[in-house]
Amino acid sequence: MIGRVKDDRWNANLYDQEHAFVSQFGGDLVQWLAPQPGENILDLGCGTGDLANKLNQLGATIMGIDKSSNMVQQAQNKYPGLTFIVQDAVNMKYNNEFDAIFSNATLNWVKTPQHALQSIYDALKPGGRFVAEFGGKGNVQIITDELIHQLGSTYQSDQFPWYFPSIGEYTLLMEQVGFRVTHAQHFDRPTTLNGVNGLRNWIEMFAPSMLEGVTKESKELIITRVEKNLKEVLFHNGDWKADYKRIRVLAEKQ
Repeated sequence: MIGRVKDDRWNANLYDQEHAFVSQFGGDLVQWLAPQPGENILDLGCGTGDLANKLNQLGATIMGIDKSSNMVQQAQNKYPGLTFIVQDAVNMKYNNEFDAIFSNATLNWVKTPQHALQSIYDALKPGGRFVAEFGGKGNVQIITDELIHQLGSTYQSDQFPWYFPSIGEYTLLMEQVGFRVTHAQHFDRPTTLNGVNGLRNWIEMFAPSMLEGVTKESKELIITRVEKNLKEVLFHNGDWKADYKRIRVLAEKQ
């Protein structure tokens, strides 16, 4: 296994139970990929394996990689017939091996995008395609602005765990490594976080680094205040609605 995470914060069970929307929304991205039977496809950031399994059912030969060993173990338990490996997107060592690379809700976690894109480009066969969706400029900004406000002077900018580029910024990086970008979108996708604890669960799942160094008591107070201040804006009909903004791209290796 390559790039194993020493402090793996991902709770794979909570991810499957409360955040299944991540893979469910990825279904539209599969249509962009249009996998063909027999193609060799890499699922980059496979999570707990649901989309890799869907691609396999469509006839492709799939390998899934994820930086989280917890996620990979869950994926392997769920789909023992598929191959899942712990690996970091920026350190892949593949060369001209894949017909396509598919990535859903992963690349916003990679703060060195040019390294990841070069790694992806190298791994594709000539003429291979790359399709990805991830958080773009303005993604969950209402939530994160309120979190930062509540943290006050204790918050440091390097605690922000994501990279949310504009569509122009990201497609330029893609072109610089050699991709021909054929489709690109930046769109709003309000996302339901189930139940009264939906926002709290989201923060605990995806934003723990923003609360690093905060005592348990202070963390509880901060999250409670965030819920209170955002309820009027983001809580409707019994569910929280996160202000997701997504980038989706399709490109070819020339």
